[in-house]
Amino acid sequence: MTPRLRTPHLLAPESVKAMMALEASFETGSLEPTLKELVRLRASQINGCAFCIHMHSTDLRKAGESEMRLYMLPAWRESSLYSERERAALGWTEALTRLAETGAPDADYDPVQAHFSEAEQVQLTLLIGAINVWNRLQVGFRSPHPVERASVAA
Repeated sequence: MTPRLRTPHLLAPESVKAMMALEASFETGSLEPTLKELVRLRASQINGCAFCIHMHSTDLRKAGESEMRLYMLPAWRESSLYSERERAALGWTEALTRLAETGAPDADYDPVQAHFSEAEQVQLTLLIGAINVWNRLQVGFRSPHPVERASVAA
């Protein structure tokens, strides 16, 4: 894969600054750090963003997340490893990431309403929107993920 732009973040500094301010705002809310990273990772998986998958799976491992929960994330609906709150967030993530297909149905919104305050619902929705923007930036410009030399195929 050949990158289309080497440093897209340097080419639109004011826009990236605004995105970083949005990201910083998520740190002041009541959404749990692990939940936020699971949402980011799941949206990145759906969007096929290798750069973001690498980043968020690495961040989750550093935070002590189990390997099994990372492996099972694409099949979270069939797994008992996720809390009801996480399941609500993951369902909403999938619905909004696939918005053209789903239309954000009540079946995905109702659990969010049951497990998140109204302010948290807005924060969660903005978080999902933000990771989808980052995914589009990285995938669109073919940003490569870091590669450890030991894991490069011969």
